[in-house]
Amino acid sequence: MRRRHACYGIFLSTLLWGMAEAAYPERPITVIVPWDAGGGTDISARIFAAGLEKELKVPVNVVNRSGGSGVVGHAAIANATPDGYTLGVGSPELAFLRTVGLADIGPESFTIISRITIIPAGVTVRADAPWKTLSELLEDVRRRPAGTFSASGSGQGGSWHMAIAGLLASQGMETDRIKWIPSRGGAPALKDLVAGGITMFTGSPIEGKALIESGQLRALAVMAPQRSPVFPEVPTLKETVGSDWTYENWFAFIGPRGLPPEIVRRLAEAGAEAHASPEVREALKARGVQPIWDGPEAATAFARSFADKAADVLERLGLAKR
Repeated sequence: MRRRHACYGIFLSTLLWGMAEAAYPERPITVIVPWDAGGGTDISARIFAAGLEKELKVPVNVVNRSGGSGVVGHAAIANATPDGYTLGVGSPELAFLRTVGLADIGPESFTIISRITIIPAGVTVRADAPWKTLSELLEDVRRRPAGTFSASGSGQGGSWHMAIAGLLASQGMETDRIKWIPSRGGAPALKDLVAGGITMFTGSPIEGKALIESGQLRALAVMAPQRSPVFPEVPTLKETVGSDWTYENWFAFIGPRGLPPEIVRRLAEAGAEAHASPEVREALKARGVQPIWDGPEAATAFARSFADKAADVLERLGLAKR
């Protein structure tokens, strides 16, 4: 009799859980962005979330949880209850926060549903800066004492820090010759650049598109294999200084580790539909952001492979802490 009741209890629990999954989602979903509003992660998240909301037919609210070089937001996603109601759009930092010694967080801390966008790094300065080309700027950096010039765009050891460190290394200079000023994302770094607080922004010129088009900033180069269709007049590193170094940021639709398979499937299906919609793709392309949707398996494999490659690069650049 006890065994029969126990079996019935297990059956009922499984049935109820299955019904809950089948009904998902029943209430609003929160999407956490680990950086301030206005940056590349935030832009990608808000455009994608608008499409996802239409597919899931519940409100999808984007919330910025910046701070700690990406740790605050990524930790909030990783530590959320795995019920599908707190998700996030993560940046590459999720793959190397452990490597740079900021937090015990890695790709395995998340359920990675898909990458959604890619944007290349670059070098952007004020429009009234004396350098017309990246070659002129780097020559000045080489000639003047270390620390004379400063850059920003992400936290210490973050994506945009790695981008400029790699560029300097490719030019035979110390990776810290340009002083790095940690930032809560691209948007505040761009404000600092406009105000004259830093010499250059090394995030994607896409993030500064409005400021560049208004004549306040000037993009000197992009760290991509090809020129950007948004800024076709801006050369690649290869064209301007002969460097083979490239760095492209990526942003992924993620949730906490342990999301139930049925919820992952639902989010992957709805996310793919949202991502493929003309409204989402056209909005992303209008901002100069390259859309990508690779799904759970490929995105997870990519993040793990990227973590290994990033650890190697960070080690060579002297930015790895463990």
